[in-house]
Amino acid sequence: MLPMYKRVLLKLSGEQLAGKYEHGIDTDFGAWLAREVKQVVEAGIQVVIMVGGGNYARGTQLAGHGIQRVTADQIGMLATMMNALALTDIFEHENVATRCMTNVYAEQLAEPYVFRLALEHLEHGRVVIVAGGIGRPYLTTDTAALAVALELSCDVVMKATKVDGVYDKDPAQHADAKRYEVLSLQEAIANEKIKVMDRAALGLAFEHNLPILIFDALQPGNILRAARSETVGTAIRHP
Repeated sequence: MLPMYKRVLLKLSGEQLAGKYEHGIDTDFGAWLAREVKQVVEAGIQVVIMVGGGNYARGTQLAGHGIQRVTADQIGMLATMMNALALTDIFEHENVATRCMTNVYAEQLAEPYVFRLALEHLEHGRVVIVAGGIGRPYLTTDTAALAVALELSCDVVMKATKVDGVYDKDPAQHADAKRYEVLSLQEAIANEKIKVMDRAALGLAFEHNLPILIFDALQPGNILRAARSETVGTAIRHP
């Protein structure tokens, strides 16, 4: 078994945060998530969380009909901030020390994301939730997650999904679909059928040899198992 990670980045989508609702944030799910992440922190592993915003607004869907792509993406960044602010309060309510940091200028709402300040929070055992992606349009929160993980020297990017890894074909439609336990970054980039992350994010991981884990975060204990580098989901990494 690989050694336990020291610092991990957990990537959450807005759709996951909506939980049982079509839109907005499911506070029951947020509380459950906080308790799951608390186990990771108590194991001595530092946690960074990057949140999406699709449960409120998605830039690529808003663009057009008079709304510029840049503006649409900025609206999406604000959506991630709503999620990050809500999660921060929920985590704190569950006795998980947490700081909300943002790459969008909004100092009345959250701390500005500063590399050294984020590291200080992590070293003090606080969860750091990052909002606003990386503050620029045309980049998804997947790509932002890889960039922040590299900046903060995270050992792995753990992307939470509703399935237990990457399959050679859609497991919902094919009973004989096979799950990859390990997949090379090169194959993940080259195979157009694999759409677990956008190509820009995978390219960053490939260039800097940063492993990605695609796993089902909704199973109790899976976030802790993943952070301990136990066999969970599909590991995408260099051979």
